[in-house]
Amino acid sequence: MPRVQKTCLHEALQLEPSAYAIDAGYKWPTPDRRLAATTKSGRNPLAARGQAATVLEKLTEESASRLADVFPGPLVLPDDELTNDPKYPPQSFRSWFNEPLRKNNKLNSKRKTLYVAYTPEITPGVDYMKQWRQPKVKKRSKSASEKLQPPLDDIIKYTGAFYHGLSVKPFPTRLQFVPWTEPKESGERSSGIQYVGLLAGNNCTRIRARPSPDGIFGGQLNLEDLLDAAIEMVPKEAYSIILLVDHDMYEDEDDDFCCGRAYGGNRVSVVSTARYHPALDGHAGIEFEHMWPASHCKSYVEDICVANDTQSHLGTDQRGSTSGPLWAALEAVRSLQEPVTLEDRKGLWFSRIARTAVHELGHCLGLDHCIYYACVMQGSSRIAEDVRQPPYLCPVCLSKVAYAIACELDGGDENGKEMYIKERYRLLADFCGMWKHVGMFAGYGAWLRARLEVVDP
Repeated sequence: MPRVQKTCLHEALQLEPSAYAIDAGYKWPTPDRRLAATTKSGRNPLAARGQAATVLEKLTEESASRLADVFPGPLVLPDDELTNDPKYPPQSFRSWFNEPLRKNNKLNSKRKTLYVAYTPEITPGVDYMKQWRQPKVKKRSKSASEKLQPPLDDIIKYTGAFYHGLSVKPFPTRLQFVPWTEPKESGERSSGIQYVGLLAGNNCTRIRARPSPDGIFGGQLNLEDLLDAAIEMVPKEAYSIILLVDHDMYEDEDDDFCCGRAYGGNRVSVVSTARYHPALDGHAGIEFEHMWPASHCKSYVEDICVANDTQSHLGTDQRGSTSGPLWAALEAVRSLQEPVTLEDRKGLWFSRIARTAVHELGHCLGLDHCIYYACVMQGSSRIAEDVRQPPYLCPVCLSKVAYAIACELDGGDENGKEMYIKERYRLLADFCGMWKHVGMFAGYGAWLRARLEVVDP
């Protein structure tokens, strides 16, 4: 397979929501509200008693300007999650802090372990499930038949760095898919539904399965049943558990597929690796050269807006950047070519799983979808949007995670919180350095190092 020649020069970065956001009805929170959303009080931290409004406005704009090339706004492109739901309610630090479900699920010294449950083993009685893992693409390629098993040790290492301060361990019981002999209900007999069992120790949960509506996979597993199984598995000493499956998933009968979901109140999540297979990139409409961080390429964003009849809005956003951590991330991926080797494809696939895993675990810590910035906690409506989103936590979401771990769990103060953030950045940068041949990790590593130059000079 020949290497693909890049055609886009990525001459500048888009730092604000796209022109398309205007048509979608999305309104980016003001700099004042974005700063206020990082505090427990819900007030702009730059505000001071007796301060003139003009002084506060100037300080706020200066702060927003310094953060612009670090934490840009969400892109809001056609069919994105925020395009479909532009008025999704924001979750500030204050609203997160006061959320009743979160208050009942705080981290503590006896409950601070995140368990990663490896993809269940397929036992002889359900051998047919092995075929369900192979994507069916129109142009059959060697990569479509590759078994890209998740590297459990690396998922644990990445999650451990991302949620530094928590203990991340492999789930102690090997899970298995086994036959389930219970008869189907009448409605399920006519819909193609069948059952398999998910065995964890002495407990077996019934999992519904069906053919995938788009024909990409031979079978899908029901997400709600998998989450119910995960709830039954949570050890007493665990804060949370994430279940990895290498089968396609669906949520309900109207759903085509689903890649991940969390029951935050129960502190469980499930992630499917199936749709992230690189062999499906063409089917998903993924442009390799415009995955994050190149998703913020200004010409790329503007071309999409023009193609969707938003020309009249072009020019309302004149900002374009060629500096800062996001630019450093872009520079780090310029030389990377579309994956050719098996190791390259495994790395690409792994980066997508890693990003989704920490997103779903964020929900277990009480974080809702983010609407303030481009952020790993953004909601996503499709795979093509997934790969355009960043791996980092924005200032609002980072303030929540840092407070939960450094303050509530470890008893630290504001200084301890800042030290925690720096150490977390260093650990993540070290991890990314081991995967610098993979776009997301190469970009994230460069972003982290540039960020550290500012917060820890």
